[in-house]
Amino acid sequence: MDNTIALIEKAHEGDEAARAQLVEENTGLIWCVARRFYGRGIEPEDLFQIGSIGLLKAIDKFDLSFEVKFSTYAVPMISGEIKRFLRDDGMIKVSRSLKEIAYKAYLATEKIREKDGREPGIEEVAKEIGTTKEELVLALEAGSEVESLQKTIYQGDGNEILLMDKIVEEEEREEEILNRLFLRQLLNELEERDRELIYLRYFANKTQGEVGTVLGISQVQVSRMEKKILQELRNRV
Repeated sequence: MDNTIALIEKAHEGDEAARAQLVEENTGLIWCVARRFYGRGIEPEDLFQIGSIGLLKAIDKFDLSFEVKFSTYAVPMISGEIKRFLRDDGMIKVSRSLKEIAYKAYLATEKIREKDGREPGIEEVAKEIGTTKEELVLALEAGSEVESLQKTIYQGDGNEILLMDKIVEEEEREEEILNRLFLRQLLNELEERDRELIYLRYFANKTQGEVGTVLGISQVQVSRMEKKILQELRNRV
């Protein structure tokens, strides 16, 4: 960490060699983020190059007074750069397999609604269509992302403005983006009970009280476990 900070200081002073070294040392980080966007019509090498631009922006904008690791700050910058490229080029796509899962989930949900008159949960739908909870969440999120970006928010005088035309990256969302990105990647490394807790909190959007009910523990215990697990994941990152 000290070496990284020293290199960033030099880069801010105009040292191109230090800047180049930072890029080289964070090559793995760029690929890690780029892999999340495979299958969207862009070659992996191109995603890496675009991600590299995001890393350079992170180097230039990183405030040395930040109480976070440089990698923690850089990940959403890299991800944001790739997302902007895909958005601006109209290239955001959902893979055929994810589309099929989302469609099956829709049919299964409607079937349960008609049969039982209630809204089924993620786990129930996943079991009904024969997939995992994690994959179903990915499919639903991917579909909603594309749909929301194409939503018309203004139409008049022959002009149509889509939501994607008005999207502005919000700095306060960086921590949320980072958590989701790495939680998905590291989820399988957790113990089963810890994995279920994180899934319920961050993918099923359950409150700590609701998670406690599912796991048979108190809300206070959920809070302590969650903090411990997140710290462990951050340490691994």
